[in-house]
Amino acid sequence: MNKPTLFRRSVMLMVYLWRRIMDVRFNPLKYIPDARLQAYFMLVLFTIWSVSFGFIASYHLGWLGYSTVTSLVVHLSVLIPMMITNAVFVDAERTGAQWLEEWKEEKSRYALFINRLKAENMVRWNVAEKASKT
Repeated sequence: MNKPTLFRRSVMLMVYLWRRIMDVRFNPLKYIPDARLQAYFMLVLFTIWSVSFGFIASYHLGWLGYSTVTSLVVHLSVLIPMMITNAVFVDAERTGAQWLEEWKEEKSRYALFINRLKAENMVRWNVAEKASKT
């Protein structure tokens, strides 16, 4: 059983993390019925976290001349590729793309293979032995 490539594992992890944090189907903002309000709150939270991480980094790393604009640009340079990657995966799921199904199957098979190697939690159930005891 071959381990999925680092690229595939990284992309799948990126999509999983993105959906856990930014997808309103999974985060607590799903309880807000208006999509515009959801988008507004996501934008506000993005700005707050960008600035606060910037302040934390400037304090702990001793950066002088901290720029909020630079912090926002750096965060956007990470988030925009993640958004594009997620959009590609959403489109692939919607259209039933073969490559995505292969990636998911490969990941699933490898996880099953790895879990089988962890045999200390497995208990063999011998039906014949159980039947002879009764």
